This record gives sequence, structure tokens and C-alpha cells, in this order.
Amino acid sequence: MRVDLRTSSADETREVGEAIASLLRARDAVVLTGELGAGKTTFAQGVARGLGIEEPVSSPTFTLVKEYSGILDLAHVDVYRLDRIQDVMDLGLDELGAGEDVLLVEWGDTIEELLPDERLRIELTTGAGPDDDRSIAISATGAGWAERFAALEAAVMPWVAAP
Repeated sequence: MRVDLRTSSADETREVGEAIASLLRARDAVVLTGELGAGKTTFAQGVARGLGIEEPVSSPTFTLVKEYSGILDLAHVDVYRLDRIQDVMDLGLDELGAGEDVLLVEWGDTIEELLPDERLRIELTTGAGPDDDRSIAISATGAGWAERFAALEAAVMPWVAAP
């Protein structure tokens, strides 16, 4: 299950995150991938806004984990600086928020084997157009996302890329 999107501004990238947030459930895992500056944190800001989180959201690169309270609680994790799988395991990702948080992992492609099989994978790529142009590929795996995939497609319809 996959859908490809295009956004033309940071605000639109946040709007996509906000639209997806409306479909998230406790314990959902969202993997964010893309090179430096691709918009992972910008997307995370939209997810947080969609979850009713009012405090500013910034990259947890140096703190590794930031937790936020909202309609659903959010654990925003950045594993960019972690060198070993053991370092990631020491974070106790499955225990954040007593295991009930939505888990949003920047650079999560590097640790996918440690994450739940059921997850969303959001791949952000800088576009060929203006500076804030982005391509966003959303892949969903697992039965829970199979049930929600039509709703996901509908939620992101304004940004679906032309074939």
C-alpha cells in the first residue's frame, strides 16, 4: 500500500502531517526517512499539530527523544546520532508513554527491524522545483493500516502526485 504526494511549501508538508495525524492510534509507529533537510521535522510538526500538541516541536537530534502530550501522546525520536543497535535498544522505544505513545522516528529506516511490523513509512525527498518542493512517499504495512488505507488516501488527496 503506497501513495505518492507532492508539496510545494513547508506549510503544505505540515498539512500532510496534520492530515495523517487524524488517522493515528495509540502505539502506531511512523518511520520518517530522507536526507538532511528533506522535511522530516517539518512533517513531525504537522503530526503534532494534528494531535493537538501546542508546544513547539523541534528535532530531537541531541536529546534523542522528546515526548509531547496531546489528544494522543507523541514520542518524537531521532536516531541519527546513534551508532549501535544497542544504543537504540537502550532507549526503550516500546516503553515510551507506557507503550501507548504514537512513535515518530526520524531516520527510522536505519532501525526498522526494531520497530513494529505494522507502521507507516514516510519518505521525504527534496523536489526539483523551488526550495520547499517535496516528494512524499507513504507506505503502509500491517492489517491496521490496511483497514485505514482508504481513509489515508482520502486524507492526503489534495497532495497526490500526478502519475
